[in-house]
Amino acid sequence: MSFNIENYFADQMNGNVILYYKGNIDSVIINHVLDTVEDKMIEVNEQSKLRKKVYNVLVESLQNLYHHVDRVPVDFEDQSSEKFGLLAVLKVAGGYKIITGNFVHADNIERLEEKIKRINRSSQEEIKELYKFILNHQRISAKGGGGLGLVDIARKTGNKLDYTFKVYNEKYSFFYLNILVTEENDTL
Repeated sequence: MSFNIENYFADQMNGNVILYYKGNIDSVIINHVLDTVEDKMIEVNEQSKLRKKVYNVLVESLQNLYHHVDRVPVDFEDQSSEKFGLLAVLKVAGGYKIITGNFVHADNIERLEEKIKRINRSSQEEIKELYKFILNHQRISAKGGGGLGLVDIARKTGNKLDYTFKVYNEKYSFFYLNILVTEENDTL
């Protein structure tokens, strides 16, 4: 293994940690994470508009983890998780950061990276049009999604998708997605 997944993840966590989770991503965890983050934002009297935006982006992020994670490599320490992922929600100046991480098979990296680059090259108007196009021409993939998740995250945040692929071994990389959700760029 060429790097430590958690050490890299920890280096990205600059801010007040609202929630940190690593392990199997399933419907029980998704519901727990959503409830926990919402409760913590209510506790600190976060504006309802920002709370709604964070919640919606968190739903998309968790669905991406649930539907699109690849199996863990055979040499990974956690062999009990069918759908292993990392998730952190942090309070940062002006908003929140949602960081996710999961394994991606080497065969899937190029397609995923090209999709993200296309989204990042697009203006907000182009993202809205792409979102509408996918909605109207959606084909469900083998993993159960129609390709809307990342587009919807970019549409809702108004921010570029910050991502990294870290090579784990010759067959897998670990994919980190760092999403900034701010009060500005209101696109909901």
